[in-house]
Amino acid sequence: MKFAAYSFGLSVFLIMATSSTAADQSPDALLARAKAVLAQLDGEIRLPGLHEPVEILRDEWGIAHIYAQSQHDLFYAQGFVAAQDRLFQLDLWRRIGRGETAEIFGDEAIEADRFARLMLYRGDMQAEWRSYSPDAQEIATAFAGGINACIDHVGDKLPIEFQILGYRPQRWQPEDVLTRMSGIIMTANWQREIARARLIARVGIEQARLIAPTDPPREFAPAEGLDLAAITPDIYQGYVAATRVLKFQPSPSESNNWVIDASLSASGKPLLASDPHRAITLPSLRYLVHLHAPGWNVIGAGEPALPGVALGHNLRIAWGMTIVGTDQADTFVEQTHPDDPRQYKVGDRWEPMQVVQETIRVRGRQSPLPIELRYTRHGPVIYQDEKRRLAFALKWAGSEPGGAAYLGSLAVARATNRVEFLRSLAAWKVPCLNMVYADVGGEIGWVAAALTPVRKAGDGLLPVPGAAGDYDWQGYLKVQDLPQSFNPPSHWLATANHNILPPGYPHQIAFEWSAPYRFQRIQERLTAAKKFTLDGFQSIQYDSTSLPARALREVLKAVQLPTELAPFGKLLLEWDGTLALDSQAGSLYAVWLQELMAGFFDERLPKDPVERADLRNVTVLLDHLSQPTEAWFGANPTEARDELVRTTFATAVARTKKLQGDDPQRWRWGNLHQAKLEHPLASLGPSYDKAFSLDPVERSGDGYTPNNTRHDDTFRQMHGASYRHVLDLADWDRGLATSTPGQSGQPGSPHYGDLLPLWARGKYFPLAYSRQKVEQVTRHRLWLRPQGK
Repeated sequence: MKFAAYSFGLSVFLIMATSSTAADQSPDALLARAKAVLAQLDGEIRLPGLHEPVEILRDEWGIAHIYAQSQHDLFYAQGFVAAQDRLFQLDLWRRIGRGETAEIFGDEAIEADRFARLMLYRGDMQAEWRSYSPDAQEIATAFAGGINACIDHVGDKLPIEFQILGYRPQRWQPEDVLTRMSGIIMTANWQREIARARLIARVGIEQARLIAPTDPPREFAPAEGLDLAAITPDIYQGYVAATRVLKFQPSPSESNNWVIDASLSASGKPLLASDPHRAITLPSLRYLVHLHAPGWNVIGAGEPALPGVALGHNLRIAWGMTIVGTDQADTFVEQTHPDDPRQYKVGDRWEPMQVVQETIRVRGRQSPLPIELRYTRHGPVIYQDEKRRLAFALKWAGSEPGGAAYLGSLAVARATNRVEFLRSLAAWKVPCLNMVYADVGGEIGWVAAALTPVRKAGDGLLPVPGAAGDYDWQGYLKVQDLPQSFNPPSHWLATANHNILPPGYPHQIAFEWSAPYRFQRIQERLTAAKKFTLDGFQSIQYDSTSLPARALREVLKAVQLPTELAPFGKLLLEWDGTLALDSQAGSLYAVWLQELMAGFFDERLPKDPVERADLRNVTVLLDHLSQPTEAWFGANPTEARDELVRTTFATAVARTKKLQGDDPQRWRWGNLHQAKLEHPLASLGPSYDKAFSLDPVERSGDGYTPNNTRHDDTFRQMHGASYRHVLDLADWDRGLATSTPGQSGQPGSPHYGDLLPLWARGKYFPLAYSRQKVEQVTRHRLWLRPQGK
């Protein structure tokens, strides 16, 4: 997701790129140049900073198994290996997190850099480091040292992207793993606060509650004195700039995970599955690694710019993750002084904002650009309306010590039992994650892990006034107070971003969740069999049955279609709701759902596409179509519902014919629904696209199936599980994984796109763990040795 965010800016280098000869720009020539600088995977490399030799075994799927003799050398080697495979991606991510992209992208990136710097942690650094684990700073220092060692080692033989764009990667500091942009992307509620306020201003409070209801139901309303006219989309213009060209989505991350105990497992030990869903990018957001050293033996996936493993298993426990939806952010509206916009009201007095003066280096400018960052007691000022004398401050969990996304995994990855696992979750603050757990002793569990605020008043659903302090936070829930369950009578636990609040739960966590359909389908599958194997878990992860499609079939049964549409209605009514690649009805259903969402919501929502997408909810649509009411449809609700169904269905039939031809026998969901992984340099022209991007692959499912392949309006998959794992605690070597498109981000590498065909077909590869198994699948052996030894 972060890597995709800056593909827009690469067009600024088009003149530089086209200054070479036509032969240099041919796809073959570009690939030849890329292959000439591929990373060394065999032999030995001598490096300063290592204490003892480190062995790197890369298996046939490109996964590095790192065997070191000390923790320092382990993470030094992880940084080196990650940079070998993903140096261009690492450099972009570091720049995005630190707010240093304008140096290479120019003026268009200034606002993005300003926002990223506002998000940086500005507090006590010792408290920050200690929040992750006692040795987090040492680990980060070693990791950064390994990245820098790789930069020094390659010298001028930089990956092809640096050559084309004409710049060098920056050296890393340990603090570069502490940036907050990844976390703020995963913290969505504050954006919906703005959208909800705009909706109320447009349609009134009663209609807003009807269009965007909460779960559990709550009669939300603006705080007294809040001027809704002042709540505009300008408030999140910095965020939009920092995350373009990404689509503004109601849920930036969706995922599935589940775990069963021994009573449901054919092996007699727990089985665990996890498939976190994020943007589908090239290179992948995920990076697999196996870390082995004294105190460490963990394998799984993380992000290449972070040390450790975010989800996977060690010798004793396994874990997986999905987003909870915990409300970890609030927008505070501060009153500013009529004569001084740097002062804001606290109670009955005016206080100065904290002001940080910095400079941004901007490509094309001779001198650095001065910028001013402002902070109130509630957090960074993300937007200021000096005409109305208002400042909008973002209070969010990422501003606290320990708020760097996923770095809490340094503690989780070393837990060996339930007690240690729960203790480790005190370090897990951002993003908010449903952690499912299993251990070799047979225990299973789930915890909604997050730094969860306790509000003095309010519900976090709308922006609130900041002056009086009425809506301030009063601390955070302790781990033992978070929603959780261990060893339940059902013998299984599952989450899919749905409402996870247990009956009678006393604390306020959130009121907004993803639609429940993925969870409900997983529940159907988990309660339909007596014993499970990993094969069964794989089939659930790739399950493409749509429960919304089943619901729409029932709606269609109740509506009389015109004669000319009846054959197409029959096509849907006889369909089982599975969005398989060869599904004829699946294409019509997907087009019709888009038409229904537009016809049902668009006249009631703000015209701004950001806000409209953020508030449309398929559950609301299906509820009102199934049981039409006067509140939504007016005096004759059934007639109005039927007219909406007929009109949108006719439009969908015509549109599907235009997309796939007049003959429904030739319609295929896979023809329409595909994933195309484009390299950021594809924006430079057709030769770059052909050389560096990968051919599109057909995709089953959609955003509401367990096989989540959420798509845009053109049906191109934009989001889903690039990484999956299924684990049997009876034998770690039985573990299986998928990832896409490959471990390496270097075009021309054999591991650049080798995992894409497996992923497209729903196939897995072994997640080799024991040394014996790793040796069996090893294809490259590299020794990193201390310089001078």
